[in-house]
Amino acid sequence: MDQEVVAPASAGMPNRIRSGAEYIESLRGRRLAVYLMGELVDEPVDHPVIRPSINAVARTYDLANEDPALASAISSLTGTNVNRFLHISGSPADLVMQNKMQRRLGQLTGTCFQRCVGMDALNSLHSVTYDLDTKYNTPYHARFTQFLARMQSLNLVIGGAMTDVKGDRGQSPSQQADPDLFLHVVRRTPEGVYVRGAKAHQTGCLNSHWLIVMPTMRLEAVDRDYAIVGAIPVDAAGITYIYGRQSCDTRSTEGGDIDVGNAQFAGQEAMIIFEDVFIPNEHVFLDGEFEFASTLVERFTCYHRRSYVCKTGVGDVLIGAAATVADYNGVERASHIRDKLVEMTHLNETIYGAGIAASHQGTAMNSGAYLPDEMLANVCKHHVTRLPYEIGRLAQDLGGGLMVTLPSEHELRHEKIGPMIEKYLKGRPEIKTEDRIRILRLVENMTLGRNAVGYLTESMHGAGSPQAQRIQIARSMQIEFKKDLAKALAGISSASRGKIESDLSTYMARVFAPISN
Repeated sequence: MDQEVVAPASAGMPNRIRSGAEYIESLRGRRLAVYLMGELVDEPVDHPVIRPSINAVARTYDLANEDPALASAISSLTGTNVNRFLHISGSPADLVMQNKMQRRLGQLTGTCFQRCVGMDALNSLHSVTYDLDTKYNTPYHARFTQFLARMQSLNLVIGGAMTDVKGDRGQSPSQQADPDLFLHVVRRTPEGVYVRGAKAHQTGCLNSHWLIVMPTMRLEAVDRDYAIVGAIPVDAAGITYIYGRQSCDTRSTEGGDIDVGNAQFAGQEAMIIFEDVFIPNEHVFLDGEFEFASTLVERFTCYHRRSYVCKTGVGDVLIGAAATVADYNGVERASHIRDKLVEMTHLNETIYGAGIAASHQGTAMNSGAYLPDEMLANVCKHHVTRLPYEIGRLAQDLGGGLMVTLPSEHELRHEKIGPMIEKYLKGRPEIKTEDRIRILRLVENMTLGRNAVGYLTESMHGAGSPQAQRIQIARSMQIEFKKDLAKALAGISSASRGKIESDLSTYMARVFAPISN
């Protein structure tokens, strides 16, 4: 890891954010152009649909205070303790601690806590900017580390913006009928660049302080203007946010907290429109070096696909909810109930095992940052595209039909029919009817409602759809090497002994690399 030391932010900068409460206050008064349900939102912090997603990010700050060994680390840039979401991993142990933190936050929130994209973007850019500078003698790595040191000193939230809206998927960015369907540079000045376009599916973008825009795919020379990476304040001039709908999201506006299922925490997705947004030179980390776009995408997806171990923390909550339903129904000792809970746990730990193994087998990049094992990172994410759906199915099996036919909280509180609900929706006599309803609503929330967005659909498409992982797995599976292994044991002569030894060396280096602490 490079040991460049960068001075902390200068006097006059905002105070360092130290707690979840301070983080929430830091989001006020930014006058963002946010549209939700056809209306311009006056103050996102106070909007009932948006606030639960802000609470989830706030939890990342509080965890760093409660368990600093888990959720913070010593920065190689400043030598100070920083939030782990802003830390550059300098060893496999650092990568593993990211995973452990992600699982814990999934357990604490039961939803997407929205900071993994930024963390993975920062780690990717550390090595990519270093390699850019090595090849072209550019100033990108120094700019990036100075920016990151400032973000660490202020303890801010960084959002990573990679996914373009893409338009005609059969055409490259420069071939689109509308050039704005991929984010691109529209004007260059001595002071910086102006960009135009849109980014879709942007997790937690309103809840960030800064966005880092990145290319979304491999580019060619003709796409040079689309090869842009830069840091932009969330409240920069020319940015419009269009908030995404989520299933059952308006329940949070109806009063009460039972029907929401998870009243405190939720995820967030939005589309960001950039209309000639300015990025000063000091915040530009790649501009026109099109051949590095694919390198950045591949490294980012390697980090991010392994980061989906966060879903195992959410899975822990769902398994607990399903087990609680069984308890409240009085069937917790039935063998088929126990078997289903075992299967849910087996599937959940399969995801975690692949992700944590990818981190343990991380390798050093030229910059000193560590990259997870590419094969295992893709295997982890490929599991995530499938196994949460089965865990969710089993949770619905244990929940029963009542999960989706419950009357509303308004009926439960009604003077006349409330007592009827209390009487007829009773499970075990010692369990409150309201508690039984609450746990069923949580299962609904996580498998069909608002937080199913993060647990299921995001698990399918986030960090690339299933086919994207299969392509990367195919590239890394060393099938010829494995065929030669089989032929050797079967006594079939092979003319490629040299290749066997070469492939074996590569395989051994990846699988049996020493673990750095």
